[in-house]
Amino acid sequence: MLIYANPRHAAHDGRQEMFRGKLVPCHEVPARLEHVLAELGRRPLGEIQAPPPVPRALLEAVHASRYLRFLETAWDDWVALDPANAALDALPSVWPVRGFRADLEPDNFAARLGLYSFDAGTPLTAGTWAAAEAGAACAAAAATAVTGGARAALALTRPPGHHAGHDFFGGYCFVNNAAVAAQALRDGGARRVAVLDVDYHHGNGTQSLFYERADVLTVSIHGDPRTEYPFYLGHADETGAVHGLGCNLNLPLPAGTDFAGWRQALGTALARIAAFAPDALVVALGVDTYEGDPISRFRLASDDYLRVGAEIAGAGLPTVFTLEGGYAVAAMGVNVVNVLEGFEAAAR
Repeated sequence: MLIYANPRHAAHDGRQEMFRGKLVPCHEVPARLEHVLAELGRRPLGEIQAPPPVPRALLEAVHASRYLRFLETAWDDWVALDPANAALDALPSVWPVRGFRADLEPDNFAARLGLYSFDAGTPLTAGTWAAAEAGAACAAAAATAVTGGARAALALTRPPGHHAGHDFFGGYCFVNNAAVAAQALRDGGARRVAVLDVDYHHGNGTQSLFYERADVLTVSIHGDPRTEYPFYLGHADETGAVHGLGCNLNLPLPAGTDFAGWRQALGTALARIAAFAPDALVVALGVDTYEGDPISRFRLASDDYLRVGAEIAGAGLPTVFTLEGGYAVAAMGVNVVNVLEGFEAAAR
């Protein structure tokens, strides 16, 4: 397996996030990826390399250009307000809700920060843009490798991406790596691409990006949005719109779901993907379905991830993996590498 690791991921290192009325230490930390790298050192699965730069045109095919410009300049604008801000993360505190205008970009930094975000739990730091851009480069490189004939490739990166939409960040995500990979596969000649999101939290950004398109099928297995973040998308009746009608499948599951119940949903997901007959598959690989995850409520054990990888390999498709959530930090490496090892063993 080809593995593209983000050399700049640690530049994004949030201090705090807002949770239930107070600032708490961030769950999304650099150690998450370092544990995966350490486990790959113990169980090597392929060459680990840095990616080439991501084409700006590819980023702009996924995200609004004004949103990307905001991310590029946000930290400098934040510090320009007050040099003391260099010691703080930027967190939004005001948002344009229903009926408010979002077409005009405000001059006020706090207003711009709110315009482009949907929660107060995603700190923007000095290195956020560098890390997010390099992460997208990993996704693009992995897609290019698969287009070139590789059976599978991994974008080993953070921050994660699947909550980021056309012009918004949130859920620890700024650039949607799974969507970048899917678009790169399409640009590389794939007629149809499927995205399978196995993170505990619904990939609301990915769904919204492809919801009206017929060339990309989005499938997500996740916690029920009536009780689980990100709440406002992910219901089973969301099936796509316009040209994309029928090209979105949500499989929400109740808190406490064990591997037997989760695996049944995976079977449904893979059957829908097979019926779509894509040329390639993108897996948004979150392992916050783990029984020990501190912010999620499924009950998969570490050994279950070997079976997850094997069953995804059974789809028989060229596959790009993008690293998403997983906040039981010490178990992150074992769980991610178990998925990849299970996939590789079954794909031989």
